Amino acid sequence: MKKLAAAAMGISLVLGLSSAAHAQALTPIKISYQPSLYWALPFHIATEKGWWKDVGLAPEFSTFPAGVPQIAASAAGSWDVGGTGSVPAVLGHVRFGIKTIGVTNDESAANGLVGSSKAAADFAKDPAGALRGKTITLTQNSTADFAVQACLKKYGLKKSDVVMKNMGQAEIISALSSNNSDLAGMWAPNTYTVEEKAGAKMLCSGKDSGAIVPGALIARGDYAKQNPQNVAKFLAVYLRAWSWMSVNRPEAIRMMKDFYAKGGVSISDAAMNKEFDTRPTFTLAQQLKNMERTGGAANSKMDGWFTELSGFMRETGAVQQVPAVADFVTDEYLKLVQADAKLRDMANSTK
Repeated sequence: MKKLAAAAMGISLVLGLSSAAHAQALTPIKISYQPSLYWALPFHIATEKGWWKDVGLAPEFSTFPAGVPQIAASAAGSWDVGGTGSVPAVLGHVRFGIKTIGVTNDESAANGLVGSSKAAADFAKDPAGALRGKTITLTQNSTADFAVQACLKKYGLKKSDVVMKNMGQAEIISALSSNNSDLAGMWAPNTYTVEEKAGAKMLCSGKDSGAIVPGALIARGDYAKQNPQNVAKFLAVYLRAWSWMSVNRPEAIRMMKDFYAKGGVSISDAAMNKEFDTRPTFTLAQQLKNMERTGGAANSKMDGWFTELSGFMRETGAVQQVPAVADFVTDEYLKLVQADAKLRDMANSTK
């Protein structure tokens, strides 16, 4: 009996050491994002499914209410990789050397100018007249800011033709709901919240005005340089989540509801389905195609998107000059995914 007990103890010890060794083999990676957003859902799904462990990563998440504070936090090295809006991504490059390593989704239809029911009625009669001289509450240096200003141009207006008041998205929701604001720049799912609970309406989106609003996958420049394989693994897991969601929408919607609720957001199933229907995402092959440059020039589709965004930021004074997209938009890490059979298969897996 003593021999059996000793043997059992020995087996338990071996298994325990093996388990500990496996846990120690996981590499920590600090991931930043903004909660309750469509493009951030892959982080939640990958965690629930346990996919990070499949590539040897142990994610440590940090969340921010908007892109500007998220970018500022990179200075202290509080995160390694993540997702953000494309406007903050440009700002992050200029101020902190952050790299844009892919696209989260096309959120052109999800960012724009929202109006109360009264403002919507006036806008339907005379868009320019309904906007001129009015106050628009928005989050400055955000994708919603970019979309709103594109909408102003569509109707022959300049930024100086309106009054822009800086507010966080939560404050804007409150202002619209209490009739203290009639016009606002917002992004989804906040747009759905005010549509469903305050009777507001999207008056003009980035898509309506011809402004492409890509979301950005980002990495701190020094981290990416020192840990290229970790960045590639991060991308593979993120893309796997989109691949899986593309063929498992009902389950993804259920997980989305839980993810949004944790961030204090409650929207209808119809609105959640609208997120899927109106916000294109990109496979590994599509990501690489969008970032493909020819003739040694920065002439990819993605280069064009970020050049336009950078021009907007120069106009607003957020940056002093338009940065060269080749300095911060890079497909280096997506190519590492493509070149690695395991990571490539993971990125494309729908299981």
